[in-house]
Amino acid sequence: MNPYIANTEADVKAMLDTIGVASIEDLFADIKPHQRPRSFALPSGKSEFEVIEDLKRLAEKNRSPLTLFVGGGYYDHYIPAAVDSLISRGEFFTAYTPYQPECSQGTLQSLYEFQSSLCTLTQMEVANASLYDGGTAMYEAMMMAIRINGRNRIIMDGGVSPIYRKILKSYTSNLAIEFVETPVVHGQADRGHIRKALNKETAAVILQNPNFFGAIDDHSDLVQAAHSVGALVIESVYPISLGLLKTPGEMGVDITVGEGQSLGLPLNFGGPYLGFLAAKKEFVRKMPGRIVGQTVDGLGRRCFVNTLQAREQHIRREKATSNICTNVSLCALRALIYMCLLGRQGLVDLAQLNLDKAEYARACLEKIPGVEVKRSSPTFNEFTVCLPHDASAVVETMIDRGFAAGFPCGRYYQGMDNYMIVAVTEKRTKQEIDQFAENLKDVLARFS
Repeated sequence: MNPYIANTEADVKAMLDTIGVASIEDLFADIKPHQRPRSFALPSGKSEFEVIEDLKRLAEKNRSPLTLFVGGGYYDHYIPAAVDSLISRGEFFTAYTPYQPECSQGTLQSLYEFQSSLCTLTQMEVANASLYDGGTAMYEAMMMAIRINGRNRIIMDGGVSPIYRKILKSYTSNLAIEFVETPVVHGQADRGHIRKALNKETAAVILQNPNFFGAIDDHSDLVQAAHSVGALVIESVYPISLGLLKTPGEMGVDITVGEGQSLGLPLNFGGPYLGFLAAKKEFVRKMPGRIVGQTVDGLGRRCFVNTLQAREQHIRREKATSNICTNVSLCALRALIYMCLLGRQGLVDLAQLNLDKAEYARACLEKIPGVEVKRSSPTFNEFTVCLPHDASAVVETMIDRGFAAGFPCGRYYQGMDNYMIVAVTEKRTKQEIDQFAENLKDVLARFS
């Protein structure tokens, strides 16, 4: 008897008799034999204890613990214990995005505060209640720009995450959208190429800061160039870096997106993560998802309401901004708690710590014979190195030594097989960085 299936053999027989078939196999008689399950003879169910022990044995097969120097959009930041403690309260942890959210003032207030915190962080005027992840947020921003100006030509800088660029092309494979990808020059966006590509048919220019190679940039000039032909600018940002870097709002960016994993969410095999989207107020009615607002009730008391929710289940389909039907409320709440715990100065201090440790790592790695640290443009906590050997092979060897050494660029960029992107967060100690450099030096010597 399987302890997780309540039906007894007598129950199964009664159901089959009611249906009018002799066995479970007969239920699949209309399916061709080669398309059927190989067997319905499932093994006996295991007890809770046995299941947990099996899962532990599977988990032990993972290469863990590794000292992480991998970034590429997802980072190993320290998460204060208070985040897990607060988020585990029953009223938060068991709640799904409410479809009648006016009944849940607590959920609405937390989303309102999340939106407000993002606006402060990015210096944009309005933010929505979150999206699924950074990649889908960029897609939603692109479609938002197309709705705003009615154009269908997108210019994408080559420094935008190749994962995100793949998502955009996959989502729009059946839509008449023209993509123009511009190269990266000395680690930064190619101004000349972008300006040359801009025309009256351009809906938006998509940029990233810091870009995939870790280079930081001031895109103010590109924003002005795009606006001169009526195009919008979408910029993907790394939220922790905004403790030090010029914000999208200061640059005049129209729509800001990003991956919120670094705001108190653990690395977790790809998710669940947190996408965010903020924009200028003039575009608020073209935004996807939902927006929570603050108002007063009939008795004059402060309250929160779902101000905008422009999906096809709420308005006429042709007026819907997106088919996204929800938001990641629990992840957004984690991010809100994390930002509140840090505070304004805490974010500045954290960003400075990331920068300082990355600079120390850069100095260590450039002392290794054959390693070229790219310094053509300033970086935050992530930088690119050129190795004397194939980066993927080096990364694989370093894993055996307990280090996730970096992100091999050759996976996404042709002709960059020897390049690797290294990320350093506040969690990396001086001892770990020194050991990383020593092991990388030894591995490269053995490759020679």
